[in-house]
Amino acid sequence: MLLQGRSIAKGTGTGPLLITDTPISFLGGVDPKTGIVIDESHPLFGKSITGKVLVFPYGKGSTVGSYVLYALAKNHAAPAAIINTECETIIATGAIIAEIPTIDRLNGVLPTNGVVTVDGTSGTVSFA
Repeated sequence: MLLQGRSIAKGTGTGPLLITDTPISFLGGVDPKTGIVIDESHPLFGKSITGKVLVFPYGKGSTVGSYVLYALAKNHAAPAAIINTECETIIATGAIIAEIPTIDRLNGVLPTNGVVTVDGTSGTVSFA
């Protein structure tokens, strides 16, 4: 199956889905060295985003969140790709400089689990 969305950051990433309906603040919310969610109030607390296709509605918090995404990539702890409901500037900037494939505004429904491939260049998500 193939879903179409809007391209934000180019590239392709494949990984298991990690989904939350809660926005994420990368500054203070995710450890940039390990990729572990450290915000105790977040539903993904204690989970690793490393190598996952991270699905969340939008980012929140400081513009330094963009740099945290970049640091995650430099530390090999970044998600394989990002899917947002509506990607805002902090996530878009971070994804672009970190080269994390990112899309938003999907035209269908993702599965709740499994492995997907995000093509940030074409704005598509594919899965079996």
